[in-house]
Amino acid sequence: MFKKNKVFITAAAVIILVLTSGLSNQAAFDRFTKVLHENIIDQFGWGYQLAPFIFLIFSLVLAFSKYGKMKLGRDDEKPQYSYFGWFSMLFAAGMGIGLIFWGVAEPLNHYMNPPAYLRAESGDAARFAMTHSFFHWGLQPWAVYIIMSLAISYFCFRRKMPPLISSCFYPLLGDRIYGFIGLLIDILAVIAVVFGIATSLGLGAMQIASGLNFVSSVPDNLTVQLVIIAVVTVFFMLSSASGLDRGIQILSKTNILLAALLLLFVFLVGPTAYILNILSSTTGEYFSSLISMSMSVNPFEGYDWIKNWTLFYWACWISWSPFVGLFVASISRGRTIREFVLGALLVPTLITFIWFATFGGAAFHLQLHQGIDIAGSAVANVSTALFEMFTYYPLTGVLTVITVLLLAVFFITSADSATHVLSMMTSQGKLDPPLTKKIFWGVVQSAVAALLLYSGGLVSLQRMAISSALPFTLIMLLLCISLWKGLAYEWKHELKTGKDKQV
Repeated sequence: MFKKNKVFITAAAVIILVLTSGLSNQAAFDRFTKVLHENIIDQFGWGYQLAPFIFLIFSLVLAFSKYGKMKLGRDDEKPQYSYFGWFSMLFAAGMGIGLIFWGVAEPLNHYMNPPAYLRAESGDAARFAMTHSFFHWGLQPWAVYIIMSLAISYFCFRRKMPPLISSCFYPLLGDRIYGFIGLLIDILAVIAVVFGIATSLGLGAMQIASGLNFVSSVPDNLTVQLVIIAVVTVFFMLSSASGLDRGIQILSKTNILLAALLLLFVFLVGPTAYILNILSSTTGEYFSSLISMSMSVNPFEGYDWIKNWTLFYWACWISWSPFVGLFVASISRGRTIREFVLGALLVPTLITFIWFATFGGAAFHLQLHQGIDIAGSAVANVSTALFEMFTYYPLTGVLTVITVLLLAVFFITSADSATHVLSMMTSQGKLDPPLTKKIFWGVVQSAVAALLLYSGGLVSLQRMAISSALPFTLIMLLLCISLWKGLAYEWKHELKTGKDKQV
């Protein structure tokens, strides 16, 4: 029993220990996460800053290298999902709740509280705010996901190995992936996924509660947030039980359609020309400043801002990478490496830019051109920023209801995907894991999100996201080396396509 479930039992024991510790002594748990977070940032912040840029360069090199034409599967294999279905599931799993939560709140927060070398509420602060919102949600996050999902897809579908993170290290470790080292890699991946997804679920619960408070008399407090987590847990467990094709794909497509409807309304009813101006100028500023933004940690002035924003985001993307990587790998079979990298890198990034330009631009138009102080409320309560903006648009109630519904569906989709992936990771890579494990991990990840909200809200969520990402940053850097070695080995030995390719 234990031999077949080492990853499941060990990871579950660690996470349950954290849960019980947090519940039994909230103050001590809060102090522990604070000290852990501060030490990691002080000692390894530079690593968080550089790693996503390295992943971006590596993924582009792979796409345009001789390996780019290799398929993630047999050479005659066709993709399982259409582009619309693929992009929908990719986007819902990779960003989901975060865009809704931060689309208005982040640019306004940067505008009001920029780094020390900029004057708050100035034109330079507004420009900085939009450029860094693009930066935090642009190419680097998707590059992080691509490295993980590409490695899993290659070793699983082309080299016929189990869909586990440890499988991707065979070129470096050989048969040791079946021993303690491989076990440790998979356990760390499970822990990173649980605490990473808990951050997303916690943010979603906070904003759903804020939305309900806007359209009804439901109070916006911790009790309501915990009830929301409990209710949504039931829904995503039902979705998870229905399987990947029926559950996640349908929900993901629904997500995209709802998000597109909301985006189109704000774009057309809002300051359309102003939004297009912001999209054009900020995109240009983003690409012209990409290298400097990627390399600088502002050690002389502004490091506190980098710690609170950029490093938090990079840690989030890295901690989510095992979950997103395994999930995206499971829906990407049959695509070439070049198609996969360029599709997963460029299309979601473009959509993200349009999203931030539309919602951030609409908010800035209210702030800078209509004399409405929306930024102050966005800083005071980030979870209500989007709903505050809607009060200055027609059909406020309808927009709020659509947003709450969109948040709920994103919540369900993210949790559904994570449940599926966690069950795979703790079932020796089975593509169709048992329902009992899905139920277990569904309950656990919701319990962790509830605990983090209970013990400190948004601050606690941020601390655990950053802390859980540290070991995986090193693992992902080594993963790049392992993937390159695996591709080079196949190319050199000219393994015949269409046949089993055990490493």
